[in-house]
Amino acid sequence: MPYELIVFSATAVGSCFLVALIIRLSHKNSWYDHINERKVHSGDIPRLGGIGFSLVFVIAACILVFLFRKEDAAFRFLPCLLGICIIVVSGVWDDFHHITPAYKFLTQTAAALCVVIPGYTFDRLFFFSENFLASLPWLKYAVTFLWIVGMTNAINLIDGIDALAGGVSTIIAVTFALIFSFYGATPAAELICIAMAGAVSGFLVFNAPVPKAKIFMGDGGSQFLGFTLALLPLLEENNTVAALPVLYAAALLIIPIFDTTAAVWRRIRDKQNIYAPDKAHIHHKLMNLGLSVRQIDAVLLGLQLVISVLVLVSVHFQGLLSLAVLGIAYLLALVFFSVIHFMNRGISSRPPS
Repeated sequence: MPYELIVFSATAVGSCFLVALIIRLSHKNSWYDHINERKVHSGDIPRLGGIGFSLVFVIAACILVFLFRKEDAAFRFLPCLLGICIIVVSGVWDDFHHITPAYKFLTQTAAALCVVIPGYTFDRLFFFSENFLASLPWLKYAVTFLWIVGMTNAINLIDGIDALAGGVSTIIAVTFALIFSFYGATPAAELICIAMAGAVSGFLVFNAPVPKAKIFMGDGGSQFLGFTLALLPLLEENNTVAALPVLYAAALLIIPIFDTTAAVWRRIRDKQNIYAPDKAHIHHKLMNLGLSVRQIDAVLLGLQLVISVLVLVSVHFQGLLSLAVLGIAYLLALVFFSVIHFMNRGISSRPPS
């Protein structure tokens, strides 16, 4: 049995077991998700699912790193796992006590430094033939730091309906795994991506809106997803095509990136706190157009699949053709977000009937 299937099955089953246990504990102790102006659900639903799949991932990543990497590289990865733990603990604490934005940023900074200081950074913006164009010398530390903190918050912001953040994250993790597998990355990098996909899939068994989600991931889960997805493209250290440039990694996460950029701009324009929750994210806008939760998942997960395929193709070609295909991925996302935005403006401008 291939390693990939073993890792995926083990993490999925382990995640299912732990999430089911957390559901029982949450109902027993009334650990339910608080309803606010950004949430679209009703009723008492547990919110700590992220604990289950993040714990399974950390255990799997520890095993994989020490099995498939040299000893020095394995120990070098340990601070990254510490960063993940910081993010999860901070997120779970936020689920219970609603920490301030300043404290949240402080913990995200500490976690990001656990990745950057050991040397897990981007080295280039994009591929260009056999050489690098627009490489990132000392600037790579700042770019990587902003990437990690930004992605940690971006996934958190799209976690507004059942299975969206988890589904998007699973597709992205599988895409990273395919890139690593096709282009000669170390086995540990590919299998860590598979472990993440398996762990989140185990959670989605209980989170999918069929017929109704039984548990949410909470801030601990959504911040874990963002942080770990930001970490995945940094895992391959060889100077090969598998070592993704930042613009290719960003293309894979373009849905949460565009949604977060729009949210920040919207709040600055309206002179609001950029951390203030609202109901103007992409899933809210699709809901305003009359789509159900399942239909919104289908649309956004379908868009993510198309973008993932385009990124895979662009990585395969490299050179100028690679940039052209990558540009199509960015343009597709831009057109989609623009169309949905203007359709919503048309609805909001209609006089009440």
